[in-house]
Amino acid sequence: MEFGMQFFPDVGPDVKTADEYFLESLALVGLCDEYGFTHVRTVEHYFEPYGGYSPNPMVFLSAASQRTKRARLVVGAVLPAFNHPLKIAGEAGMLDAITNGRLELGFARAFLPHEFRHFGVSLDESIARFDEGMEQVRRLLEEENVSMDGRFHSFKNVTSLPRPTQRPRMPFWTAAFQTPESFEKAGRAGNYIMAIPIAGGAMNELAKAYRTAWRKAGHPGNGRLMLAFHMYCAPTRAEAIRIAREPLNRYLKSLVAAASDWTKGSSSKDYKGYDKMIEALSKETFETQVAKGAAWVGTPDELIERIQAYDEAVGGIDDASLQVNFNTISHADAERSIRMFGEKVMPRFRRS
Repeated sequence: MEFGMQFFPDVGPDVKTADEYFLESLALVGLCDEYGFTHVRTVEHYFEPYGGYSPNPMVFLSAASQRTKRARLVVGAVLPAFNHPLKIAGEAGMLDAITNGRLELGFARAFLPHEFRHFGVSLDESIARFDEGMEQVRRLLEEENVSMDGRFHSFKNVTSLPRPTQRPRMPFWTAAFQTPESFEKAGRAGNYIMAIPIAGGAMNELAKAYRTAWRKAGHPGNGRLMLAFHMYCAPTRAEAIRIAREPLNRYLKSLVAAASDWTKGSSSKDYKGYDKMIEALSKETFETQVAKGAAWVGTPDELIERIQAYDEAVGGIDDASLQVNFNTISHADAERSIRMFGEKVMPRFRRS
């Protein structure tokens, strides 16, 4: 198992200014090479404290690439629903060059109704925009003089620049939540899969569906599974709970608030059951997240035990993407946690 850092801003100007958030986050990125964290990841979201400080993940990853010389830079993920494929392909090629071929490009459908509303995009176009956008970006990165006549975007004889440093292109990831079809589609396409166990669910069954689809499509190996976890490591369990409990509870409330349209009448054929999912998430707490293994909070020994148990339960995690400074956790507390995790926990999972 490899470990990386995920930066998901979950604060607004009344809690922490954007310059404070990013200066602190980039300082934490500077610890990657010292302890062997293998990726840095961030998201694309808009308008709300839940993710709104990160409207363009490639901007942050460009800066992060100058703080670590070895970690991969993972876009987790770009949203084709709100971006022209020509723009995504050009920016991806540029960032792949800046990072000397360390970029990995993730795609997601988006799931927050308020984002679709502000961009003037229909929720019912989510899947179609995702599929078309990813395929158009793929061809723009792999080929030259590309012509495509799409439902949403069309272009003729386009060669995207810069060309990818990695050939034929950087690896693609698909972000998925809890829909088996999304896991299977990613496996068939030969894309890596990034998922979030925050909602619970049968992650072992979803991982199995992904790997089965991957093998049936004839791709070598078993694909690659990345799961995101909140992480806080401290010398005592009491200290870990004291520091992480309320920030995690506020994070959960922020997520539910940003997605509350699903419980207030929003619906779409592309998002079946999201009203029930968000209603279930509204009942989640620090305690339930820790109990189900979605949050890794505790002493080094406790985390080693929990990580091993979760890894076995899902048939192996390739990448654990750790939220290290979620909500209002201070820079000093986050740094202490990362250093202890890097010194005491990560060596137990390092490949020999």
